[in-house]
Amino acid sequence: MIAHFAADSWTMTRRELSRWARMPWQVLVGLVFPVMMLLMFAYLMGGGRGVTGDYLTYLMPGILALTVAFGLEATMTNLTQDLNKGVIDRFRSLPMASSAVLVGRSLADMLQSAVSLLVLAGVGAALGWRWEGGAAAFLAGFGLLLLMRFAMLWIGIHLALLAGRAELVQAVQILVWPVGFLSTAFASPTAMPGWLGAVVPWNPLSATATAVRDLGGLDTGGGWAADHAVLLAVGWPLLLLAVFFPLAVGRFRALSR
Repeated sequence: MIAHFAADSWTMTRRELSRWARMPWQVLVGLVFPVMMLLMFAYLMGGGRGVTGDYLTYLMPGILALTVAFGLEATMTNLTQDLNKGVIDRFRSLPMASSAVLVGRSLADMLQSAVSLLVLAGVGAALGWRWEGGAAAFLAGFGLLLLMRFAMLWIGIHLALLAGRAELVQAVQILVWPVGFLSTAFASPTAMPGWLGAVVPWNPLSATATAVRDLGGLDTGGGWAADHAVLLAVGWPLLLLAVFFPLAVGRFRALSR
């Protein structure tokens, strides 16, 4: 049974990957947007407030963390389009594991996210960013980024199933922006108003960005959240998955009722 589920999931993954060939602009946008963000904040915004030392070294982990939060719109839109066109209903009528539809979509999204992170890291290296934490720490940081992406993905899937229509997805995607910018991605909490500087380090994206900075050899200590960033970078995604994964699966199963 596990073999059949794996085969069904891989079939759905290949279906999602085939979209890349039919709509390469979606992949291109997913790759270019984070790079544009990096260039804009590194060279046009005049450096980050409260950041000492090389700003690019501080900025890169923040942009990497933001990358795993942004870009869910394509996945959410494709899912709602399949719902409205009856594609998912047809899949559910076939002799296949119904959950393979969501698993296949999530695997394709994770693959695209990994490519996007690697491209962004390559551009950062070309601009002068250097990783000082060693190979093992780099893999650990990359894993934390993908873990957060996986959690964000299932939030997106659940919200897409709730929205039900592609035109509502944009409104949902807009909600990601406040979460992304109210983080330590671009500026140190020490430069923020007292109450905001106390709250921002607890943002899940702040935890991931700070953990990647710590693993890369950049000391960003100051407060419990910053000192235990790796713990929070693991705990936040697991908590989000514990909430939204069953919600998404339950919502998906309820579609046929």
